[in-house]
Amino acid sequence: MEKLKCECGHVNPQGTVLCEACGKPVEGNQSVDGNDEHVLLNMRYEGSSRRSNKYNQSFVDRIWTFFSSVKVGVILIAIALAASAIGTIFPQKLHIPEGAPSRDPAVFYEASYGLIGKIYYQLGFHDLYDSWWYMILIALIGISLVICSLDRFIPLRRALKLQRPIRNTTFLSRQRLYSESDHVSAEETEQVKNKLKDMRYNIREEDGHIFAEKGRFSRWGPYVNHIGLIIILIAAILRTTPMFYLDEFLWVREGQQLTVPGTNNEFQIKHEKFTLETYGQSEEDLKFKEAIESQDELVAKNYQTDAIIYELNEDAVAGDDDALEVYSEPSIRLNHPTKFGGYTMYQSGYQEEFSSMSFKLYDVDDPDEEAIGTFTFDLLDPSETMFTLDDGYTVEVVQYLPDFELVDNVPKQKSDYPKNPGFVFAVHPPDGGEPEVSFAAIGINFDPNTVDSSGGELNQYKLGIIDVDERYVSGLAITRDYTLPLFGLGALIFMIGVIQGMYWQHRRIWLHPTEDKLLLAAHTNKNWFGVKKDIEKAIENTSIVMAHDQQELEDKLKEKESDEQK
Repeated sequence: MEKLKCECGHVNPQGTVLCEACGKPVEGNQSVDGNDEHVLLNMRYEGSSRRSNKYNQSFVDRIWTFFSSVKVGVILIAIALAASAIGTIFPQKLHIPEGAPSRDPAVFYEASYGLIGKIYYQLGFHDLYDSWWYMILIALIGISLVICSLDRFIPLRRALKLQRPIRNTTFLSRQRLYSESDHVSAEETEQVKNKLKDMRYNIREEDGHIFAEKGRFSRWGPYVNHIGLIIILIAAILRTTPMFYLDEFLWVREGQQLTVPGTNNEFQIKHEKFTLETYGQSEEDLKFKEAIESQDELVAKNYQTDAIIYELNEDAVAGDDDALEVYSEPSIRLNHPTKFGGYTMYQSGYQEEFSSMSFKLYDVDDPDEEAIGTFTFDLLDPSETMFTLDDGYTVEVVQYLPDFELVDNVPKQKSDYPKNPGFVFAVHPPDGGEPEVSFAAIGINFDPNTVDSSGGELNQYKLGIIDVDERYVSGLAITRDYTLPLFGLGALIFMIGVIQGMYWQHRRIWLHPTEDKLLLAAHTNKNWFGVKKDIEKAIENTSIVMAHDQQELEDKLKEKESDEQK
């Protein structure tokens, strides 16, 4: 690789704009930062050599150059923000409402939102934040941040570390704040140096040349920001792995014992009792009377699951009675979760299911619907399907649908849980004649033989529901999130970078003696008013001329030329 040797003797890497040691502009490289078009030097990255500017030969170098572009990073972030916004238009698949016609995403989005919903689903926006392409987009943003930071941080750190008190006169004269003073004594120079020390400037001196600097650490603020953002992006990617993030849901019925999902069979939960409290059950709730009466249904005040959590005993033999040990016996209430083994369990909802139904058999010609006989069907253990009634009648449960729906007048099963049970009965009369078939459910009782006909009742007997028993089903959310500390750490580091770069400035002042003059120059990355005040205070009561703002002079000159042309 070709090296560029400056007249000061320092050897600079290829692509250097300003000599790392003396600051002299390197011939042929000024177009990179536009220094050949302006009087003032562009001090961006101290004119250091960056890989994205000097290597463009290999495939890897072209990739590096592509991702080192700030524009590319901004575009990637804009795409991620746009995609995230689109992902909020319709609910994500995990948040499809319980009362939806179907919780199958392939059906729900088209049924609920039409053609737009179908396109939304087919493009994968229904599961946006876990989709492979969204994770790749997040990873590309992280790669862009890393490469952008390395491409600028390493050469900038090298350039700032190598800067010397003796600077090239061209470098000094092309700084924004600059002045030349005649006949400045050594005592006055020493006085200025001491005042700068009092203002907490770090002083370096070489052969009478003075370099005063403070606030260099503020230059690293943007890179500290990048580190914080990179940690946040890593946390977002780790959030997609079960090892670091878990978000499961479990429906558990009273008396039921199930393995807690996502715990690798390490924990089980047994639902002992469910308690539901509604508004209006106490005198204290009278103040909510009007609001309660305005609702068409009971309003839940509190619901809780009394449970037993078992932990697998690793030393026990499989199938042994001691394989499970009681870990805790929590009461999981609304907004009061329980914690176990690094997991958190929340009470997130409840449902009511039927546990048994009682029926009566009656003659359709009986105006009082007097029962010929009654029987009870156990919905949780539907093994008994034949029921013998009085006077020799027999009722057979031909088909049991725990959760049915009518599709084109044909009953079909939606789930295996008794949420909306339906039955196909066969009634055998005592004379041994042909059995009558009927379909019965809550609010439904018809003869299947006349469903598609225009008339009459063919069956002599009907079955009616006279009583139901219910049980509660508790909805529990199980979460584990090891990424939160990473998110917090990333946010903290990001804020440190913001404060570091916002409230401090990197200020530098050079005093450069020549045979008959003293050159004064200064530079800061921001707050020029502040560095001007520091210079005024330092040179007070001396013959040193106050540094004038060459940017203001240049702007006035351009304005004057523009007025003359008009």
